[in-house]
Amino acid sequence: MSELKRTPLFDVYKQYGGKTIDFGGWELPVQFSGIKEEHEAVRTRAGLFDVSHMGEIEVKGPDSLKFLQKMMSNDVSKVQDGAAQYTAMCYENGGTVDDLLIYKMGADHYLLVVNASNTDKDYKWLKDHLEGNVTMENLSDNTAQLAIQGPLAESVLQKLAGQDNLSDIGFFKFKDSVDLNGAKALVSRTGYTGEDGFEIYCDPADVVKLWNGILEAGKDEGVLPCGLGARDTLRFEANLALYGQELSPEISPLEAGVGFAVKLNKEDNFIGKEALKQQKDNGVPRKIAGIEMIDRGIPRHGYPVYSGGELIGEVTTGTQSPTLKKNIGLVLVKTAFAELDNEVEVEIRGKKLKAKIVPIPFYKRDKK
Repeated sequence: MSELKRTPLFDVYKQYGGKTIDFGGWELPVQFSGIKEEHEAVRTRAGLFDVSHMGEIEVKGPDSLKFLQKMMSNDVSKVQDGAAQYTAMCYENGGTVDDLLIYKMGADHYLLVVNASNTDKDYKWLKDHLEGNVTMENLSDNTAQLAIQGPLAESVLQKLAGQDNLSDIGFFKFKDSVDLNGAKALVSRTGYTGEDGFEIYCDPADVVKLWNGILEAGKDEGVLPCGLGARDTLRFEANLALYGQELSPEISPLEAGVGFAVKLNKEDNFIGKEALKQQKDNGVPRKIAGIEMIDRGIPRHGYPVYSGGELIGEVTTGTQSPTLKKNIGLVLVKTAFAELDNEVEVEIRGKKLKAKIVPIPFYKRDKK
C-alpha cells in the first residue's frame, strides 16, 4: 500500500484534537471537536479548514484562452482579471473529467484549482490536449490552501490583513499578494460551504503560522478548526456537487444540476459539447433531486432508489442534516420521477423506506 500524502499542517492537527482518515490518498482530519459542532460554527460564526490537498495548475501563454475554451464547459472569455469562474471539463460523451475553479491572474495567465484526487488525471488530460503557445505547470506541491468560512469570516481575517480591505473583494473575486501577518497570500471570496468566506493560497512555509494566527484572531468569536466531515455536510446542505458522487465520468454536469457552468452557446467548440447539446435538446435522462425521508432511516451514498418497484436511481449523498435536523439526501434518478412531492423508496439495509422529492438546495444563507 502506498503511503498517504500529508499537507504541511499535518503535525498541527494533533494540537487541536484532529482525527485523521484516508481521503483520496491523503491523511486528512475528518473532525476536530466534532462534525455537528464544527458545522454549527460555520453556519453561525466561522470555521477554518485545511484544504492544502487541492490541486493547483498554472496555464500561461498567448494561446491559453483558446486552449481553455476548448477544455472547459463554461465561457472562460467572460472571466475578468481578478475574478474566478466555476467550470467543468468533460469527456466526449459528456461525462465529467472534473469540476474546478479558474482564476484569471492577468493577460494570458490562469490558475486552475482542481479536486485533490483528480490532480494527476487532470494534469495529464490537459497535457494530452495541449495546443498552441501554452505552458502548463503543476504548482500543487508548492501551494498550501486554507478556507475560512462563515458569517464572521471577513471580520476575523481582517484582523490579520492590515492595510488590505477584505470587504473590497467581491463574490468570486480575489486579490493577490495580500499581507496576512507577514505572509503573502492570494485571498479569494469563494468557498464550499454555502456561507460567506475566503479561500487563501499561500507558500507552504507560511501555512502553519497562518493557521494558528487565524484561530488566535478568532478565539473570542468562537472560530473552530474544521475537518472533512463538516465540509461535506455543509456543502451537501447547500447542494454543492462533490466529484465522485454528484459528478463522475458517468454523470454529466447537466445531470448533476450544474448546467449554469455549461455554455452551449459559446462559439468555441469544447470537448463534450455535442453530447451535452444532445442531452439538453432531448432532455436529460436523469437528474439530481433532493429527498427527505418519511420513514425512519438515513439515506447513504450508493443506496438504490425505487418507485412502484422500479429501480429509478441511487443516492449520491445523504445524512442527517445538522442544520435542519432531518434525514435528507441527494439522489440521481430518472427525470420523470424527480417531480417535487413525488414519493419514492430508498432501500436501507434490505428494507424499502418511504421518502419524498423536495426542493434543493436544502439550505440557503440569509444574505443581509
